[in-house]
Amino acid sequence: MESHAITLLGTGLIGNFYAETLHAFRGRDRVGCVYSRTQERADAFSSRWDIPHTATDMKEAINHPDTDTVVIGLPNSLHEEAVMLAAEAGKAVLCTKPLARTAEEAKRMLDAVEKAGVFAGYLEDLCYTPKTLKALEAVNNGAIGDVTWVRSREAHPGPHTAHFWNKETAGGGAIIDMSCHCIEIIRNFVGKGNRPVEVMAWADTLVHPIDLEDNAVALVRFDNGAIGQFECSWTFRGGMDLRDEVSGTDGIVRIDHWLRTGLEMYSTGQGAGYVAEKAETDAGWLFPVGGEASALGYVDMFLDMFDAMDEGREPAETFYDGYVVNAVMDAAYKSVETRAWEPVHVEWRHGETPRIAKDIERHDGKIVLKKELLPDGRTNLILREDDGAVSDVII
Repeated sequence: MESHAITLLGTGLIGNFYAETLHAFRGRDRVGCVYSRTQERADAFSSRWDIPHTATDMKEAINHPDTDTVVIGLPNSLHEEAVMLAAEAGKAVLCTKPLARTAEEAKRMLDAVEKAGVFAGYLEDLCYTPKTLKALEAVNNGAIGDVTWVRSREAHPGPHTAHFWNKETAGGGAIIDMSCHCIEIIRNFVGKGNRPVEVMAWADTLVHPIDLEDNAVALVRFDNGAIGQFECSWTFRGGMDLRDEVSGTDGIVRIDHWLRTGLEMYSTGQGAGYVAEKAETDAGWLFPVGGEASALGYVDMFLDMFDAMDEGREPAETFYDGYVVNAVMDAAYKSVETRAWEPVHVEWRHGETPRIAKDIERHDGKIVLKKELLPDGRTNLILREDDGAVSDVII
């Protein structure tokens, strides 16, 4: 089993989560060099995580002679530059979400890593949460039948860092920041071979004095008829709301990742300290999170990435997935402008997906529309004749 020497680009919140996970989860992979735009931040970060080398020049950090893997935790506007440098250097590259600011930018990054033949993984952590992985296993095993509708929601009071609030550096507001998570979660449940066809979206700036959207809702229609619904907000109060709901022809799945954690605590605020990411207070009723890195998916995400690298396979989340997500977000932004369904423009690598179809059940030659158990133990059937007439019968 191999060990990997890592250059980590970025020393913000996501960089801290990445360093914590990388130094702990497999026990043999280490960050050997960290890049930051200022020496002061690089020194502080290297001291915190016991990293031997620092750099304020991105190319120098990527080309460090001991490095075989580059992990990108930078503002969105720097992702393409970092990926191009890593591909040029022949280094494996793992990039945080969103892959890029636009699908056009993402496609250039995808083309670069494929042309260079380097391993590339898309660091979409919320697709790797333990709850998501458990739910996906059940759904893929047919526990809820064909997936017809997926709702994914992420809402909190807004990003931690200044570059998220800048249209040039981020590429957009709540949609680019948060719906990238939601879209890929939806794609996992409806099937990644299921093409996203078109998007209808609403977005507005309701609270913050910014030129970016701070709230958005959208519908994504897929090739087989399934619908994805994402909701994202930078104005939600009370912490971070991460929820997914999956409906199928034979069942449902509901996941609450964060806001209600199963751990409840009341405090006057005396000595309570850090509670959880995006928690707004340390007083009153609190919902702490045990093991944030694991709960947010970072542990299983990096495990998949490095195991895939060692085993010579693709990870569950690839640069192509990141590109598709960017294409869906592009369609969402276009729909916000036109107030109409907008097509998803993507170079699709999978085939068509058959439309969702349920086996037809009959009773006395009539089609069964619905079957329900009554309080007295009998069964009520809603039936349809071949000519369209509807009736009911109790059996």
